[in-house]
Amino acid sequence: MSFKFINPESLGAPRGYSNGVLSEAGGRLLFIAGQIAWDRQQQIVSVDLVEQFDRALANVITVVNEAGGKPEQIARLIIYVTDKNEYKRRLKEIGERYRARMGKHFPAMVLVEVAGLLEDRAQIEIEATAVLT
Repeated sequence: MSFKFINPESLGAPRGYSNGVLSEAGGRLLFIAGQIAWDRQQQIVSVDLVEQFDRALANVITVVNEAGGKPEQIARLIIYVTDKNEYKRRLKEIGERYRARMGKHFPAMVLVEVAGLLEDRAQIEIEATAVLT
């Protein structure tokens, strides 16, 4: 399944995301629940935001893989953070971790700052939608 990335010139060039992602009809939609940075024992792996981002994204990809998909089939990411300023300060490190797992695949994304997440030690939660063939 290939995507057509929709980035109207009138919106300026997006950096690290796409404004829209168009998929062909006939794909299977996979909705991935919010994933945080926990391991098999459901313990948060680190108090560091970058480490939490990396693990949460890895957990999203694990769900995609389990369903028979690949990271490049992710069409949308919603990222919730408890501190957008720290996220912005650490964006270079986060970007490196992102590209290590997703390459240059930039789906439609949104970043939302929230007052807190269900798991008190979680600083980030990522949910996704993928279109599988």
